[in-house]
Amino acid sequence: MQEAILLLVLLGAMSKAEALHLIHLPATSNVAENSPPETSVHKFSVNLSTSLSPVIPGFPMIINSNPLTEAFRVNLLSGTDFEVVTSGKEQLDFETGPKIFDLQIYIKDDVGVTDLQVLTVQVTDVNEPPQFLGNLAKGLSLYIVEGANPGFIYQVEAFDPEDTSRNTPLSYFMISPIKSFIMSANGTLFSTTEFDFEAGDNSYHLTVEVRDSQGLRASTYLEVNIANINDETPRFTSPTRRYVIPEELGLGSFVANITAEDPDDKGSTSSLLYSITTVSGYFMINQLTGSIQVAHRIDRDAGELRHNPTISLEVLVKDRPFGGQENRMQITFMVEDINDNPATCTKFTFSIMVPERAAKGTSLLDLSMVCFDDDSKAPNSQFNFTTPSGVGSSGRFLQDPAGSGKIVLIGDLDYENSSNLAVGNKYTVTIQVQDVAPPYYKNNIYIYVLTSPENEFPLVFDQPSYVFDLSELSPARTRVGQVRATDKDFPQSSVVYSLSTGGASLHHPNIFWINPKTGELQLVTKVDYETTPIYILRIQATNSEDTRSVTVTINILEKNDEKPVCIPNSYFLAIPVDLKVGTNIQNFKLQCTDRDSSPRSFRYSIGPEMKNTKREVVVEEIQMSTAFDGEAVDPVTGAKYEFNSKTGARKWKYPLTQIPKWKASRPQGAAQSRAVSAEGTGPPRSTTKEGDGLSGKIQAEDTGSGARNQPGKPGTQKDRNPALTSRSSPKPHPGK
Repeated sequence: MQEAILLLVLLGAMSKAEALHLIHLPATSNVAENSPPETSVHKFSVNLSTSLSPVIPGFPMIINSNPLTEAFRVNLLSGTDFEVVTSGKEQLDFETGPKIFDLQIYIKDDVGVTDLQVLTVQVTDVNEPPQFLGNLAKGLSLYIVEGANPGFIYQVEAFDPEDTSRNTPLSYFMISPIKSFIMSANGTLFSTTEFDFEAGDNSYHLTVEVRDSQGLRASTYLEVNIANINDETPRFTSPTRRYVIPEELGLGSFVANITAEDPDDKGSTSSLLYSITTVSGYFMINQLTGSIQVAHRIDRDAGELRHNPTISLEVLVKDRPFGGQENRMQITFMVEDINDNPATCTKFTFSIMVPERAAKGTSLLDLSMVCFDDDSKAPNSQFNFTTPSGVGSSGRFLQDPAGSGKIVLIGDLDYENSSNLAVGNKYTVTIQVQDVAPPYYKNNIYIYVLTSPENEFPLVFDQPSYVFDLSELSPARTRVGQVRATDKDFPQSSVVYSLSTGGASLHHPNIFWINPKTGELQLVTKVDYETTPIYILRIQATNSEDTRSVTVTINILEKNDEKPVCIPNSYFLAIPVDLKVGTNIQNFKLQCTDRDSSPRSFRYSIGPEMKNTKREVVVEEIQMSTAFDGEAVDPVTGAKYEFNSKTGARKWKYPLTQIPKWKASRPQGAAQSRAVSAEGTGPPRSTTKEGDGLSGKIQAEDTGSGARNQPGKPGTQKDRNPALTSRSSPKPHPGK
């Protein structure tokens, strides 16, 4: 407000002749209500200042209004001429809006000279035509239920600014009347007949006009629709009642399309609903379209369909979910068998054990008893078998008759046959079971034939009996010999050896031991020829199929392992000092025996006298290895003996009859006597063999006070005197 006062003061200070100012303003102008945009309201001009400075573009302008409005704007006519017009942004309404507007018009040139004037605009009233209210102004759709009684349909109403305010009634009437409708002057629409949706028109277009007291008019249209009611039963239009479908259709496959129509919906999209009332899990129906689809696997070869391949359904169609009209129809599906099941077997791998001596023509396996086809009808359910093949099967196995699945033996399965051993007595037979109908499904069958060995050959020892020699001097664990038993059957099983009888003594229940795996006999304890010279054993060999026994004879080889035993073991003699040489001392006779030597091989000698020691009496066995070519008389005993001139070996010629008889005589005055004792001890056994005899040595010890041993320790065993075996002729006894 202060700025405006300041501006007016400035403008008043300027000269009218020199200042920029608006011509024909201030002023008052009229404009009719409801004037369209660009309606001229007032024209004015601009008087430029003496400087002729142009008006700034965009000026003059309406800078303020009372009341505020955007219903007006300033347009340039030419040069300095301008015009106030309606803008169309706001509707000027005499009845409802402001009737007077004060517009402040402001102008400004380049040098800053300005002017401000007021234009008063008065809105004038004009007679307006009637107007239909609400949606009726654009047209209205009305609905009449078919079969309804004739009568009131709708009340048409309009508004006129002038007549309504003066309560002057408006007039209504129809343009191009239709005989089924009438309209009263006050705008009430009536029907004159009963409508049937299915029989006649179901929609009518009416044009209604209204007039005011001045004759102005307006029109609109009414669309009267006949509303269909559910009074008709749906009818099925699909002609097919019986359908033939193959089994094993995929889930969701379309098998039938049920169609129906509802007379109530004639000419419009059907809203029928379909359903299956029969309890069946095989199918489902689209409730909106009536399309039937597969909902569950349809297997012609299983369950109730195998015996009765017919599926019956009842289809229900109705025109609304609840209540309304409905109809029913029976349809049937015939399920056809397809070859969808390959021939199969209870198992596809077979292991057969066949004895090696099975006869040719032996039936091994009948596949037709274990194979089958689940298809319900021929030829889909029929099958056969291909020709057998496989490693090692050629020439051994055959299908007889061809295609029957009966496998028979035609070849040799001898387990020991080299060609059969080459394949391990294992054979693989491959055969296929296949359908006889397309698509000819196949399955492989594998037959493994194993040859079971039979006990064709006995367990046999490599000798009918065994004889082993064993020295009686052999220590424990000495190897005696080995037995061996074999079986020509394959596969060869291990043989176990055992000692069944023999080989025992009173003190040793097991003199021999046999290795159960190798059959080797070993000595458990020492044997004695003199006790048991021969052992007869019974050896048993056992494998998984057979048991055999064999006799084993063990000859104990005699060795000179026994010392001579002399009687008496000890003896005391009193010898006169003057006893004549060659005289038997007190008829003393030493008798010696040896368990493993003949007395003819004994050699007697008296060891040299040693003081304070026992005298040794030696009986030595001489082994005869050569012929005796000489004969002589022993000077001591007078007995004859034979000798070998080369080796010096000798023997008594008559060992049993020429035992020397010494006469004992005690000289008178004998003052001294000697005591002699002889004692035999067993030497270690020896395995040295000398010709056809045994050698050994028995020691006799003299207990006399003057007895002495020859070089060596007292009382110890001495080696054999080489002089006894090396001299060529006997030497006379030295005497005392």
